[in-house]
Amino acid sequence: MSYQLSAIVADVELLGEQTTDLDHAVLAALRQDFALLPVTPQLVEELTGARPDFVPGPPTPEHPFHLVFSPALSDLLARWSRHAPVAYLEAEFAGGGRRQAAVVWLDGAVSWGPCSDTALDGPRAGWPINAALARIGAEPGRWIDPFAELGLHQAGSNEGWLAQGRRRLSADYWDELAEEWEYRQNAAEQQPRRPRSVGDWGIS
Repeated sequence: MSYQLSAIVADVELLGEQTTDLDHAVLAALRQDFALLPVTPQLVEELTGARPDFVPGPPTPEHPFHLVFSPALSDLLARWSRHAPVAYLEAEFAGGGRRQAAVVWLDGAVSWGPCSDTALDGPRAGWPINAALARIGAEPGRWIDPFAELGLHQAGSNEGWLAQGRRRLSADYWDELAEEWEYRQNAAEQQPRRPRSVGDWGIS
């Protein structure tokens, strides 16, 4: 299966306060009181007053994101980060290729990144999204890494996150469905409930 993400992740109260009057902002709930804001062309235009630009061709170490960060967008996220850390995350898994990139703002400036990785063959803690989530305060839990701990495996695209946000689904909604299905499958053996494995980012 493919996976695509272009989103801002930060404290749910911060994102709620900053986007409450925006027509194109849809917040999706994550665990640990975080929220995900899918970044769409319409949202960028509403935030900055200009249509976004995108890197032609594959991202590079010099330009790690598909989205080109205009000064207006960078300044906006820097201002948000004066209240709580803010991360911008991109990921793409398709056709055997894998890519992640992330950057974190804190106290009004970039505090980490941008960092990108197209191999993802090192320890999971060092993968860009996991590293960024740890820097904005994600805490370890029962899941394999911060990506899964916050629930970023729950939707496979920005469209999925928009749908989840509009339906106001909790971060545990899909986990509860998966656990119920597994419980029914294993009822005859009386096996205890347990969280579904997310495999490699929950898309395998």
